[in-house]
Formats: sequence, structure tokens, C-alpha cells
Amino acid sequence: MSELFKQMQEKVSSQSKSIVFPEGTDERILTAASQLAATKVLMPILLGDKVGIKQQAQKAGVDVSQCKIIDPKDFAEFDLMVETFVERRKGKATKEDAEKILLDENYFGTMLVYMNQADGLVSGAVHSTADTVRPALQIIKTKEGVKKTSGAFVMVRGDEKYVFADCAINIEPDSQDLAEIAVESANTAQLFGIDPRVAMLSFSTKGSAKSDETERVVEALQIAKEKNPSLVIDGEFQFDAAFVPSVAAKKAPGAVLQGDANVFVFPSLEAGNIGYKIAQRLGEFEAVGPVLQGLNKPVNDLSRGCNAEDVYNLAVITAAQA
Repeated sequence: MSELFKQMQEKVSSQSKSIVFPEGTDERILTAASQLAATKVLMPILLGDKVGIKQQAQKAGVDVSQCKIIDPKDFAEFDLMVETFVERRKGKATKEDAEKILLDENYFGTMLVYMNQADGLVSGAVHSTADTVRPALQIIKTKEGVKKTSGAFVMVRGDEKYVFADCAINIEPDSQDLAEIAVESANTAQLFGIDPRVAMLSFSTKGSAKSDETERVVEALQIAKEKNPSLVIDGEFQFDAAFVPSVAAKKAPGAVLQGDANVFVFPSLEAGNIGYKIAQRLGEFEAVGPVLQGLNKPVNDLSRGCNAEDVYNLAVITAAQA
């Protein structure tokens, strides 16, 4: 894991990226931000009351003097931000609405990203996933050709690296959603130095069972191939057929993948969430993420149980996405 982030850190350090942290008074955020600034990996932007942030930093015993601190209440370009927000929301918010909404740090921070005053955002140490993702979907929005964002975990154990998705956002993805998740997960894999080989998972391998659920995965495979013809992808697979060469030889002898998949697209959030936690707890993999996929600009969500190291690592990932 340390080698993985060392390589990513070196790449990010040369690019002078800035990441905004809406939860500027949280001790874990302050600790990570001070380390990021001190090592010049990126420029942290802390949001909140300036006096309060400095007092909390002093209390935590960390130095945030090299971080940028912005208080939404006295932001010099607040009027421009309000105007830009109203325009972006296309009649869904009045000027008066915007003036109230943008005092919310997550909305304010997302607007900084949208207005190119920050390269990405990391939140969720205190806020829920919905509080982090909603402003991103309303303001930054998904990339062309992508209807929904999704959440991937990079599973790391020694030299082994795999991508699991969607484990965080979409409860019952349809065929179009699964295809988008497959394509975006391959992009995430490349970000982590993985040459993607994508398996579309099911409880069936190449027609061994037939149901609406398996047909949805089969259809998703075809859509994903159309979206990215160069993608190495196949399915539907049971996990063992996607991961174990001897099982693939028996169950799917003519498949593109022969037990050598490294990106796994689960058929539902239920399966994905259970799958990554089993790998984490029984397989002793470290789970990095969730990394949000499919947005025009990077926004990532922390677990409320995170520590300062998690914040640091997700900030580096966000900068790498940018």
C-alpha cells in the first residue's frame, strides 16, 4: 500500500493541485491537511471560520499555516459564485436560495471546484455520503455519456491490486448503469497502475443459469463493449470463473478472460458491498475508497469512521483523478 501511494504522490506533487476540504475544523482533516501542505504534495483549502480552524489546529498540535483557509461568509467572490450557481441550476434556485445554500460548506466547496478555484473536493468525515454527493451531482454533474456516478474500491494486499465496483452508490443498477460502471472502473484501475481486465459478475457463468438478473449482466456486457471497443471485458461470470484459471478452463473455456480478471463489476450494490467487506475482513485486503467515478471533476467521500491517514490518501487519489 505504501508503495502504491508513494508512486501516486510523486506524480501528484509535480502538478500543483489544490483540494478543498469542507470540514475544516475536524481534527482528522486538519492533521492530514497539515501533512499534505508540509510535504508539498498538494495545496489543501480548508473551509470554515478562520479563527475556529486555527484554534482547532493549535488544539490538535498541527500547523496549518501553509494551508489556504476560506470562510464562505467573507469570500470576496461570493456574489459571483451566487450568480454562477443560479445559472448552473437553470431556474431551480433563485438568487435568495443560492445565498443560503452556498453557506453550506459542501455546496460552497463544490462551487470552488466548478469555478476552477480548486481541482477536487474531499468530504464525508462528518457529513453523510448524500451530503457530499448531492452538490456534486447538481453542480459538477456526470461526464458526457455517463448518467450516474458510482463508487469503486481498490483492494490491495501486498503486490495484489483489484478494483471492485459498484460498492457504494447504485442499489439496483440496470444494464446501462452496469456498462457505465465497467467502463469507469477500468479508468479507475489505470489510475492505480492496473491494466484493466474487467469481469461482469453474476451467479451464472456463460449461460449456466437464466434469469432477468443474468440477462441484465449479459446486456450490460454488450453495451460496455460498444462504449469502449478496446476494453478487455467479458462475462457473465461467477467469481471463481473470473478469478481462478482452472475454474475458467472448465466453466468458460472460450472466454476472453481465463481467471485473470482484476476489475470486478458486481450486479448490485448489495453484492458489491458484501464482497468488498469479505475481502477486507477475511482476505485481509486493504480497501481504498470509495473512489467516486463518472463525474466531470473529482469529488470523493470519506467514511465517518476515517482516520487522518485515510483523509491524506483520499486527497492524493482525488488530486490524481484531477
